[in-house]
Amino acid sequence: MKRPLSTLLKINPWQLVAAASVFFLVGASPSLAIEPGQKAPNFMLKRLDGEGNLGLSDYRGKVVYLDFWASWCAPCLKATPALEKLRGEFPASKFEVLAVNLDKKTKKALKFHSKNNIGYPNVMNPKGDVPDKFGLRTMPTAYLIDQKGIVRYVHKGFRDGDLDKIREEVRKIIK
Repeated sequence: MKRPLSTLLKINPWQLVAAASVFFLVGASPSLAIEPGQKAPNFMLKRLDGEGNLGLSDYRGKVVYLDFWASWCAPCLKATPALEKLRGEFPASKFEVLAVNLDKKTKKALKFHSKNNIGYPNVMNPKGDVPDKFGLRTMPTAYLIDQKGIVRYVHKGFRDGDLDKIREEVRKIIK
């Protein structure tokens, strides 16, 4: 006579279902988030303006503030002009902001950028596979990457006053 697995293990069937659910959720989760001290994953994506491709490795030798944003993310829209200001505070030979736009359709992102005179490079990633490489879970999230491609600081969200902390972290690395 066959007995159900739950009686053989002396486990309540609901406990078995709960355990299986946790197993599948953990197993299906994206890779772990990139943290300070880890190498930033490289990528190559189409520029938002349509003029070729850019990758993170194109900026090796510079400090890069890699910002993930989308037009539907209110804090992202607040951060974008602030990052343009920050970009102007450091020599272009030492520092660059690189943004990865995650909109499914780029029309809104292009409109926002032209309206706000954003000059730093932007690439498109409507599939969202690059954020998966970084383990991104919050919008916006940015990674401050040193000249050798190592993540030195991770900034999640964007609020008034955040630019001061970001500026301080950039200065530490550029020195």
